[in-house]
Amino acid sequence: MAHLQLVKQTSSGLLLPATPESGDFLRSVKIGEWIHADFKRVRNYAFHKRFFKLLQLGFDYWTPTGGTVTSREQKLISGFVNFL
Repeated sequence: MAHLQLVKQTSSGLLLPATPESGDFLRSVKIGEWIHADFKRVRNYAFHKRFFKLLQLGFDYWTPTGGTVTSREQKLISGFVNFL
């Protein structure tokens, strides 16, 4: 299976090869030959990077820094354990 990278450069909707490898593959296809493809857009890298940085910020902000036991309670528990 070939992976092609095509770019739309004209207003008529014509897709042109974006890489030399894509151009080589398209030259090997005969005129009139049918090919089937599933198209998807490439992700915007800058947006993707910002989104995951925002997730990291949210995780850092809402992650609790302390435990559920306060230092005073911890002292009481430690004293009780030493008593036993």
